[in-house]
Amino acid sequence: MPMVRTQTAIKPSRPKLAGFTLVEVLVVVMVLMIIAAIAIPNLVQAKMRANEAAAVASVKAVHEAETLYANTYPALGYSGSLPNLGSNGSACDKPSSTSACIIMDDALTSGLKSGYMFELVNDGNTPSASYTVTATPESNATGHCAVSTSESGELHVYAPGTPAPVPGRSQGSGGGGGCDL
Repeated sequence: MPMVRTQTAIKPSRPKLAGFTLVEVLVVVMVLMIIAAIAIPNLVQAKMRANEAAAVASVKAVHEAETLYANTYPALGYSGSLPNLGSNGSACDKPSSTSACIIMDDALTSGLKSGYMFELVNDGNTPSASYTVTATPESNATGHCAVSTSESGELHVYAPGTPAPVPGRSQGSGGGGGCDL
């Protein structure tokens, strides 16, 4: 018997769709969120450490500028104002006691730099025989440590809100209140 061929309708095959499934996308998003949860706090900590290091360097720069200012203007002694150590709006062609042009960083002489507020106070005498410069963080997000020094040049690092260490007194190990720059 002869074989009868029957024609069957051939269904056109659907092309395979390219792309990601919802589960695959969710897994990738979750992995990225985990990485971000680990990395972001580390970046914030690194930024705070950089701000704290910049504050220490700036306090040291003010100390050096105060020493130079007192030697340049012995009748006045130490300056009681950060703008006096900078250009204070002048072109620095003729430095004076109110614009000594020793510190050329306008951010520092304005009193606000790298998330820290700087305060310079002298003893109020003429000539001034002492001063204190203090750098405190603007907020807990910009730093955890305050830094200060005086005419002695001894650097003090401590937690803001606690009294500055008394010169000559030992604070013990870790006396900076968690501040170990």
